[in-house]
Amino acid sequence: MSPMTDTRTEQLLTTGEAAKLLGSSRQHVVNLCESGDLPFLTVGKHRRLRREDVEEARARTTRSNRADRRSRWLNIAVAGELVRDPDAVLERARTNLALLQSRHPRGRGAMWLSEWEKLLNGPIEDVLDVLTSQTPRSRELRANSPFAGVLSSEAREQALLAFQTHRHSRV
Repeated sequence: MSPMTDTRTEQLLTTGEAAKLLGSSRQHVVNLCESGDLPFLTVGKHRRLRREDVEEARARTTRSNRADRRSRWLNIAVAGELVRDPDAVLERARTNLALLQSRHPRGRGAMWLSEWEKLLNGPIEDVLDVLTSQTPRSRELRANSPFAGVLSSEAREQALLAFQTHRHSRV
C-alpha cells in the first residue's frame, strides 16, 4: 500500500474493528490484507486500515451477482481439471496467457495478466484458491482468466446446466 500522508484526518481501524464492520473474523481481515484485497498501513507491528477502505471492501464483498456466480461455477470445474491433470492445464493456461499479454500490453487487463503469471509460476494451491474463491481479487482475476479451452464443450455445458439447476433449486 502507498504510504498515507496525513493519518490525523483519517480514521484508522484495527483489524478487530474492521472485522466488526465487515461482519467477519479478525483473521479474515488479516487474510484480506495479506492477499492485497484490503490496503493497510503498518504501525509498529500492527496493521491499521482506513475506514474508507473497509467500507469500500464491505460494498464490494456484498452478494455477488449472477454473472460472478456463473463464472465461479465454471472456474470450479476448471479447478477440477487442474487437480486431475495439472501439467496439461497449466501448459494451456501459460500458452493462453502469453497470447493475452501480447494483445493487452497495458492497462488494468495487463495488470491482472501479470498477476496470473505470478500465480501460474507459484504453488498450484494458490491457483486453485483464485479459481474457487469469492473474494473481489479472485473475481477480477477470473474475469481475465487464461484458462480458455481447458473445459471441453461437453464439460462446460454440464457445468452450466448444473449451475442452472443449483440456482433454481435455491430459490
